[in-house]
Amino acid sequence: MMIPIKHLSLLLLLLLLQTLSFSVLSAYEAPEDKEDIFASRACPAFLVFDNAAYLADMTIELPCHCKPEEAHSVVWYYQKQLGSPDTRALTDFQGTSVVDSSKVGRGGDLRSRFSIRLFRLLIFRAQKEDSGHYLCRTTKGDLFYGYDVDVQEAYRVSFPWSRAQRWGRVAAVAARAASRSNQDLPLYQVFTSFWPWSVCDRCGVQGEQTRVGLCYVKTNYLHVRYRRTSPTVASCGSSAVPQCFGLTQANHQGAELGVRSCQVPCPPRFIPQPEHQALLEFLGYNKPAAPGVPVYYHNHPVDTPLILSCPGAKPQHAVAWDKGSRSRDRSQYMEGMNETSHLFIDTGHHLHFSPATQEDRGSYYCWIQGKRAAQIRLGVYYRLGRKHLLSDPESLYALRIILLCYGGMTGVFVLIVLLKYTWRTVRPKVAKY
Repeated sequence: MMIPIKHLSLLLLLLLLQTLSFSVLSAYEAPEDKEDIFASRACPAFLVFDNAAYLADMTIELPCHCKPEEAHSVVWYYQKQLGSPDTRALTDFQGTSVVDSSKVGRGGDLRSRFSIRLFRLLIFRAQKEDSGHYLCRTTKGDLFYGYDVDVQEAYRVSFPWSRAQRWGRVAAVAARAASRSNQDLPLYQVFTSFWPWSVCDRCGVQGEQTRVGLCYVKTNYLHVRYRRTSPTVASCGSSAVPQCFGLTQANHQGAELGVRSCQVPCPPRFIPQPEHQALLEFLGYNKPAAPGVPVYYHNHPVDTPLILSCPGAKPQHAVAWDKGSRSRDRSQYMEGMNETSHLFIDTGHHLHFSPATQEDRGSYYCWIQGKRAAQIRLGVYYRLGRKHLLSDPESLYALRIILLCYGGMTGVFVLIVLLKYTWRTVRPKVAKY
């Protein structure tokens, strides 16, 4: 039996497509042994706590290490003091609690400022009261990991052109040795460990660099249940430090923040080669990129506190703020620098309005690592049903319009009366003639 050439070619084409489909499917076959990224670190046989120090107003991220693969949800617990009966569960018992960080205020309860994302605990705008022990465990009570978190407030901000600016209670934490006995060697030494200087927060214009300094203590009498980078060094507010040292008092610990000016050129824009440009035009990608940065819109009621966060910013990033073309430098708007201003920047790079006024309306730009990252168009409005004061701009405008209308109507009335009086006076004289 003879097979036509047309049918034979069709059969060969089908066989070729089937072979290609099998090869493609086999190329995308999922591996059986998938690595568990949460099981990469073994759980300790005896629960210990990692000591971690942070600056206030930063966002803290605590990963749950050594979580087994069969655990699909975790529960985070908080204890101020280890072994305290006052234990709070920071979870919805599903491991998926997520909050909007832009709606988180300062000084609120810890339960209103946390979020759990991919088994990680995030604490927005951490405060000194958030210091304590954080435990990652299951609803059955199995412990996975623990943290000893020490949140330190910045008691001193230093600028190179002036003396250190201080507010609150002064913290004497810089390179000091203390002795509680008659021995030659001190029991402990308190010092400040500084982070490296950040990059310049702006490019092409005058910018600033920041450096965070945290309080640490060096001693040979630290608690063995707390794990640290160095066996003899822990943060000043850590529970590993003996209470007899007296470092838990506010006048013995604190952080520092250094600020200095800088100016760096902006990096050159990437210009593709002519052959690459021709290829992009051939593929249909010859449209120029949209100029500017992402734009966000936010409306806020007047006379209420407002906090603006730069989208995508992290605690270790250098962040700057501008309103229009005018910069908001830390040397003028750092918290505690100007007591009469309702606008300030905290140590976590957030822009605060206390409260927001009608004059605060406008476009705000934030920089991240020397590049413009976002534009926030802020609108401030009055709430419906609010009692207006006579000093409000809307009240003054309405009063002005009412007075103008009243004055116009009064003038017209007086003019009509005068014309009528004149007509009655002149008419008899005309009749006599």
